[in-house]
Formats: sequence, structure tokens, C-alpha cells
Amino acid sequence: MPEKHTAEIKAEPFAFPLKRDAIALVVIDMQRDFAEPGGFGASLGNDVGRITKIIPDVKRLIEGFRMAGLPVIHTMECHRPDLSDLPPAKRNRGNPALKIGDAGPMGRVLIAGEAGTAILSELAPIDGEIVIEKPGKGAFYATPLGDILKARGIEQIVFAGVTTEVCVQTTMREANDRGYECLLAEEATESYFPEFKTAAIAMITAQGAIVGWVGSVDDIIKGIA
Repeated sequence: MPEKHTAEIKAEPFAFPLKRDAIALVVIDMQRDFAEPGGFGASLGNDVGRITKIIPDVKRLIEGFRMAGLPVIHTMECHRPDLSDLPPAKRNRGNPALKIGDAGPMGRVLIAGEAGTAILSELAPIDGEIVIEKPGKGAFYATPLGDILKARGIEQIVFAGVTTEVCVQTTMREANDRGYECLLAEEATESYFPEFKTAAIAMITAQGAIVGWVGSVDDIIKGIA
């Protein structure tokens, strides 16, 4: 018997077949270090204004899921203070003057518990929402995310956050390999490089949603309401 879907969400490359009772929102790495002046992202020469501009749309999406009584999960890219989960291949990339673990304007860069690692106050988790601390680009690697989703009966994931082509796309590909249907909220994700966001969305939706779908925040909120 074909799977029963409760609704559809307008999306590309075709409508997303919503399972209303089996969907969650995962918000990737909306952290101070990636969005604020003086943070790690800015230290790499990036325009963090591209990240801050999506905050209202990410907030609307989070609030839409909360109003619908659906799970919201937040991720934070960060490492242990002793750097035991930070391989040299990752630490030695980027700005040679300010590496992960070094002291920066908002504390040690991307270290758990530091001020710069915190999720932006406008998007802060509320009581009961899960926060995943992830040492890699993908949110499934070395985290309990997979077990959490399985325990909650989640089969579909809406994604928001940054950056589109790195941590968001990596996590979507991890989820796709594990059998989840993935939908990216277009206005609620961003890259420091607009062409990278465009390319990532094209790769995600190519060949009949080979990795997942992309839809607007308004259409997603309407679909889950």
C-alpha cells in the first residue's frame, strides 16, 4: 500500500509529501562565531551580514514549528576544551592567525561553553528543545542525533541555518543516506558566498530531489500548520 501523506508543501523540484506527525526542524549552527563581527567567520574575511539577514526568517520558521507542536533541534559546531575531538586536518585550515581553539574576541574559538560558540539570542532554544554539539560539519557524525530522531519517530527533516554549502548540505546528505526526506528552507539558510548557496541548492534538488527539496519559509509554515 502506498505511504499516506497528510499534506503537500509547495517545493522544488516538485511538491514535498509531508508526513505531519513525523517531521522535525533542524537549525544548523546559528552561532555568534559565524554571525557576529569579531567572530570566527569574520576573522576569515567573510561578510557576516549575509548570515544576520536570515535571522528573522529562521525565527519565523522556528516559531512556526513551535506553534505546530513539532520538534525543533538546534546544532552547534564546537569542540572539547582539550581539543581531543579536533583533528589537525580541521584545525590547520582557515585563518593562520586565529585557529579553532585559539583565544578570540568572544573567547576560545568554537570551544564548547565559550561566548562565541553560543546560539544567537534571537534564536535561542527554549526548554525542552534539543541542542546537539557537533565536532564535524555534519550533525550526525559523533553525535546522538540519529538516535534522537529514531526515538521520536522522525522520518522527515526541514533544514535551516549555515552555511548552506558546508554544514547544512553535509547534514542533509547524511540524513538522506539514512533514509530521511529532507526539505531546505530557502530564505532560512545562507552562505558567505551567494554563488555557493545557489550551487548547493542546485545539487540538492537535482535529478528529482536526489538529496532533498527546497521550499519557502511561508509555504513550509503553511504546510505544517
